[in-house]
Amino acid sequence: MIFIDANLLIYAVNADAPLHLQAKTWVQETLNGHRGPVALSWFSLVAFVRIITNSRIIVAPRSLDEALQLVNAWLTLPAVRLIEPGTGHAHHFEAICHATKAHGNLVTDAHLAALAIEHDLELASCDTDFAKFPGLRWINPLQP
Repeated sequence: MIFIDANLLIYAVNADAPLHLQAKTWVQETLNGHRGPVALSWFSLVAFVRIITNSRIIVAPRSLDEALQLVNAWLTLPAVRLIEPGTGHAHHFEAICHATKAHGNLVTDAHLAALAIEHDLELASCDTDFAKFPGLRWINPLQP
């Protein structure tokens, strides 16, 4: 099962993003089940809403209502599963943080990597920092 990071969701919605059309196609196909079941987390969805509504980051930001409507629409798709940290999350998170000497922004990536490992998911992201995490299955679907 593929676990989608916020950056792919943002690129798919933000028409000014590099690789927007490629991201939009990949995200739509994936969320519609063309690659099997797909996982989303509240952590990534909140990051999506935070960034896609921020006029300091996005040239043409979405309104809060538009962003929340997108999130709600994604969550109702038959292929989408919402995942959350389970009982093993703290162990995976701590191990990944120590293995990579995580600090700063890498700590939030470690959380997503721990979620993916805990649920045996393949994390899809354009963030190359995910290559640093041992035991994580990671793909960048926009990389040629």
